[in-house]
Amino acid sequence: MSSFRTPRSHADRLRDRIADGDIGRVADEALRVMDSSRGAWGAGWEKVLDQLRSLPAEHRRALLHALADRFHQAGDDTEARCRHLALGTLVAEGLDGAERLADDPLAAERRKALDDLARQHSFWYAARFEILCRAELAAGRPLPAPVVAVVRRAALDAYRAADLVALARQLTDPVLNAGEAWAEQALSDATGRDWQALLAHALTATASRPTAKWDKRARALLDALGTDRVRETVLSWLALVGRPRTLPLERRAWEPDVDNAYDPYNATALRGLAWLLSLLPPHPGTARALGSLVETSLKKVAGLGPRNPKVANAGVVALARIDSEAALAELARLATRVTYKNTAKLLDTALEARATALGLAREEIEELAVPAYGLTDVGHAEHRLGETTALLEVRGPRAVPSWRNAAGKPVRTVPVAVKRDHPDELKDLKTAVKDIDKMLSAQTERLDRQFLARRSWPYAVWRERYLDHPLVGTLARRLLWTIDGTTAGYADGELRTLADEPLTGGDRVELWHPVGHEPAQIVAWRDWLERHGVTQPFKQAHREVYLLTDAERATRTYSNRFAAHIVRQHQFHSLAALRGWHNKLRLCVDDSAPPATRELPRWGLRAEYWIEGDGEEYGVDTTDSGSYLRLRTDQVRFYPLDAPQNSAHCYGGAYTMWLAPGQDPVTPVPLEDIPPLVLSEVLRDVDLFVGVASVGNDPTWQDGGPGGRFQEYWTSYGFGELNASAETRRLLLERLVPRLAIADRCTLEGRFLHVKGDRHTYKIHLGSGNILRTPNDQYVCIVPKSTPTTPATGYLPYEGDRMLAVILSKAMLLAADTKITDPSILSQL
Repeated sequence: MSSFRTPRSHADRLRDRIADGDIGRVADEALRVMDSSRGAWGAGWEKVLDQLRSLPAEHRRALLHALADRFHQAGDDTEARCRHLALGTLVAEGLDGAERLADDPLAAERRKALDDLARQHSFWYAARFEILCRAELAAGRPLPAPVVAVVRRAALDAYRAADLVALARQLTDPVLNAGEAWAEQALSDATGRDWQALLAHALTATASRPTAKWDKRARALLDALGTDRVRETVLSWLALVGRPRTLPLERRAWEPDVDNAYDPYNATALRGLAWLLSLLPPHPGTARALGSLVETSLKKVAGLGPRNPKVANAGVVALARIDSEAALAELARLATRVTYKNTAKLLDTALEARATALGLAREEIEELAVPAYGLTDVGHAEHRLGETTALLEVRGPRAVPSWRNAAGKPVRTVPVAVKRDHPDELKDLKTAVKDIDKMLSAQTERLDRQFLARRSWPYAVWRERYLDHPLVGTLARRLLWTIDGTTAGYADGELRTLADEPLTGGDRVELWHPVGHEPAQIVAWRDWLERHGVTQPFKQAHREVYLLTDAERATRTYSNRFAAHIVRQHQFHSLAALRGWHNKLRLCVDDSAPPATRELPRWGLRAEYWIEGDGEEYGVDTTDSGSYLRLRTDQVRFYPLDAPQNSAHCYGGAYTMWLAPGQDPVTPVPLEDIPPLVLSEVLRDVDLFVGVASVGNDPTWQDGGPGGRFQEYWTSYGFGELNASAETRRLLLERLVPRLAIADRCTLEGRFLHVKGDRHTYKIHLGSGNILRTPNDQYVCIVPKSTPTTPATGYLPYEGDRMLAVILSKAMLLAADTKITDPSILSQL
């Protein structure tokens, strides 16, 4: 590597070498120019290269061969090799075309460099790949499609140069970038001029929403192709969006997971296609595809975050432009699922606009938007397909299809005659099953948030939208409701009181919550649910209640109940968003951030959970992008809804209130003044964050994590006192354990489920699921599956307790410890 010189000094030296007539020394000096300039031709370096361009043709050809002889000096560094090739290309520019093509000593190396480029996501401008591309085009050789894709992606970079952008605009074939499954299919299908024009128009969707001029051109293209044909074809493309790349790319150490990210050039086309679909006649398949596009586009990719929020936003804009029940249903469903702030805001705006247009409240729009999906009764539908009857039943959180033959007898699989004679109806049935499953999950989350919404309904409206709704009714009939002050549940075909007396009518209905009820009454309702075999879609009768403690009365304005925990930041962030909290990821930078907050407009309050980043070592305590891996937790506080925002440094330190000029600080609301329901639900959320995201739940952290500095916390949390949700789990296990096939090997004692195996006796902690074995309480590390299934246990009173499934699975495994074959577990036994 030569020392840095100015363009002027290089120009002088190069002039001397040229005057000497030694082409080899001219080549050496030219390479030093490349080294010093790092491929940047501006700021005076262009004049240096002008000297090479002004050489006579025979000298330039000799120089080109001298550079080829020295190509090995570039070594294996990609950028150095490309700069060397670029220099040779610049030297050759202007030579007679036929002569240059016949005698181009670097042509093979240039093509090899472009072949290597095809496996990259992008390239830094200083590498000068665009010069190599121009040389290939000048030689009459079209660039391979993967190379075209790289050039286009590089031209989208914020630091792109004008000549690179000009080259990208010149590359119009293929119309989309190759390498993605959906784009490959589109390129295969869109062979005619009109299809090519449609894709080209989709690539102009660079604004936040379509203009009237954009729509006018789009409608003309749709008319030329036919709306039904376009919908069917484009929906088949969108079904492939998000699949791994068909042409895998090489991922550099600092790059995100590019193989699971969107091609940014093609992403613009996806936005345009979403807008195009919104101009077609409404169709349920269109709304379904747009909803899936939104969710797929917001899935997280390592090192990047959401795949492409702009595509997700385009999907929401498209849904908002479609006037149909199916589109409204997708908007309402997405509103319960999407946590990305900007997209969630777009969804809110769309639903508010639809509510205003209909003269309804936002909550009513969400209720009315839930389709029946072909269910003719609550959770039930029958479809005749020839001599076969297809039954569709909602069982718990899922829709389950089944089949009966002409004689009415059940058959285990889809009959051959149905597949042969009714393929479209069969496809519709399978689609309905998927739609129902997604909507059930969304409605479960929406109902679980209703406790703080202070909602009540006229009895007739409630029956129509909840109890007797074909889909929502499958959830509402498994919950408890308060009707004119009387609590009721649904059993044996009608609403019943605790004494099983029918309740036939009423005036106002509210969702029942255990706060404010005597423990004996709560236990009685739990018994009622068990007696009638009702499994609730989430914890209601068994819901944890967080009442004010003496310690919180002493601190008065804040709760330390969930302070001093270490939680995984990204898991905490996702959980907070799902529960309606706003949070900002902490980065290991000189910046400040507000606490995690949940606004409670119905109560005029704002809840805050104070957190800070943990650690100081970049790359050990942070991701590659600099966000903290872990957080330390602190106080929970409440403020008036309009109080100024608190903030603290991301590294940690005291929270302070940001005040505008002349504004006075606002004190937190005393905990005794917080309505018990609000306090309980907010603290339940925080308990969920800690209970799920705590590093104490990680069975692989026995060594205390980085540097062992969390050893004490991991031990105290992983085997310590039970929190409220773990206490609820213990009470359930007291009823559940006697029903297990391994009941004779299990006992509950304090914080642990004791399991007697043939090798050892084990203790499973009811909070963390961590395991100790005899003798000497030796720790056993068993990592559960990402989605453990609850072993067959008979009746369960509620759904959704993942840790219960983990504990029961571990108990079943350890009770038969002589049958364990996993070597990582056997080595610990």
